[in-house]
Amino acid sequence: MRLPGERVLIDGPAGKIELAIDHPTGFPDEGALEAARGIGLVAHPHPLYGGTLDNKVAQTLARTFAELGYVALRPNFRGVGASAGTHDHGVGETDDLVAVIGWARDRYGALPVALAGFSFGAYVVTRVAERVAPERVVLVGAPYGLVPGGREYFTGRVPEDTIVIHGEQDETAPLANLLDWARPQELPVIVVPGADHFFHRRLAVIKRIVKGQWRVRGQRTEDRGQIA
Repeated sequence: MRLPGERVLIDGPAGKIELAIDHPTGFPDEGALEAARGIGLVAHPHPLYGGTLDNKVAQTLARTFAELGYVALRPNFRGVGASAGTHDHGVGETDDLVAVIGWARDRYGALPVALAGFSFGAYVVTRVAERVAPERVVLVGAPYGLVPGGREYFTGRVPEDTIVIHGEQDETAPLANLLDWARPQELPVIVVPGADHFFHRRLAVIKRIVKGQWRVRGQRTEDRGQIA
């Protein structure tokens, strides 16, 4: 069974952070920590353009983590929903996500942490990855360089086993920019044909890619049936 999702408010650097929690399959109660294989943190798209923890891509990533056995956390960035503070262009948002990880480890124990982000959230996740040594990173629709609208992202390097998913027809975070970022890292990019930035009618593809890549990554044969 899976517990119903929770919504909680936790303390963060700029005040309260609103947090949605999706419990993993087979997680019967808060005391049975052995049922969770890790903590999965999911970051939503740009808050100044309607991004919230209820974004469909963010929800898809959280549900995927839960199905893989992770406690999935989706915070609202500062200034969104019940989260305090104002938008800080990724700097304060990075601090907030690090605070969420600290809270989660206090609550659930010293579990491995996987990071995932969509769009602006993917950019913030790359910053968080420099500070917390994640087990794995997933980036969907990650921006890099100068993008339409005049925003510029200095997206950093990521671990070599990072899962990078991008839409072929992404006009918000152009694929050409993303390839310029990935090329010097020799980092594979999974391109979804026909997909736009928001992966309309392609959400199931995101889930399939992540779950498939998780099985490939060093899983023992006897464990694979538990996370498929």
